[in-house]
Amino acid sequence: MAGPKPARRSSRSAAGGRRTRQARGSAPKPRSASATGRARRGSSTASRSSVASKPGPVRLLSGGNPQIAKADGNAPVRAYIAAMPGWKRGVGRRLDALIERSVPGVKKAVRWNSPFYGVEGRGWFLAFHVFTRYVKVTFFRGASLRPLPPGPSKDRNTRYLDLHEDEPLDETRLAGWIRQAAALPGWIP
Repeated sequence: MAGPKPARRSSRSAAGGRRTRQARGSAPKPRSASATGRARRGSSTASRSSVASKPGPVRLLSGGNPQIAKADGNAPVRAYIAAMPGWKRGVGRRLDALIERSVPGVKKAVRWNSPFYGVEGRGWFLAFHVFTRYVKVTFFRGASLRPLPPGPSKDRNTRYLDLHEDEPLDETRLAGWIRQAAALPGWIP
């Protein structure tokens, strides 16, 4: 029969103030720099952080939506479109070109992993987002557009248009909605 188990004691660890349990008389286990979240100077962890900051391949989120950092301008929108998977990339390029033609001087940005389009000083009028089987175009003041875009929303002002792979894109109607939306006061988060 084994003897009694050694009594345990609680102690606060140096990293993070968490309580750890260890047997009485035993030395605490050493913690690595990565476990504590701190890197020592000259350690391999510190030198790897500079490598991690270089841009790499874009991560695709659920549904194939590209993960692009929040940023203003044409470059992040182009990066988002370039990272869109398969047939959706072509839809993204066509949407972007149609918006640029319909609204000269359009303001672009990526917010919440989606390209946003707006008019300076008036807010955002349109955004789109990649889903597994379609690209969803959001008109923030879509309830004021004529004819009304087909997709309803929980927000009474917003309307959606879902673009599917096998459906033709009615660029004439879409350009009309884009011009109407850009003329309205936009959404300001």
